[in-house]
Amino acid sequence: MLGLDKFDLAEIAVALEDQTDYEHFHLVDPRTGEMGYWTRDAGIDGKQPVDLDELDLIPIQPLPSYVWYEDMADFADGISDERAGRRFERAIRGRGAFRRFKDELHEEYPELLESWYKFRDTRAQRRAVEWLADNALVDRDTAGRFLAEHPDPDLP
Repeated sequence: MLGLDKFDLAEIAVALEDQTDYEHFHLVDPRTGEMGYWTRDAGIDGKQPVDLDELDLIPIQPLPSYVWYEDMADFADGISDERAGRRFERAIRGRGAFRRFKDELHEEYPELLESWYKFRDTRAQRRAVEWLADNALVDRDTAGRFLAEHPDPDLP
């Protein structure tokens, strides 16, 4: 089992969030922690198709979009600016919620960008560590220590 320092948590988080399609997967090498990328048409080398089952790499299945949606809802609910919170809550209703949230944040509340990114990134890293533990790539104790040391940041 590798230590957390062998894995790029930010890259694993990107893979967990990637909702593009099911024609490609981000992969992790359980022996080294290195990341790879597989597509149905071009395999992992970009030239030759290969079946995922033939690889000694672990595909990272994206988490459902509602997981990432909850981050926006929790951010809207947790900020002290009630007016901004109400606007964010309206922005995330219905289709296009991610785009509207981002637009609202950038256009109306740029002073909250740093807080949002810190909140979002902390949660994403926590999910990456949970994924590593769920896939037996790091032990539960190591994951538990990381999670305890990286709580959600305080919101303004």
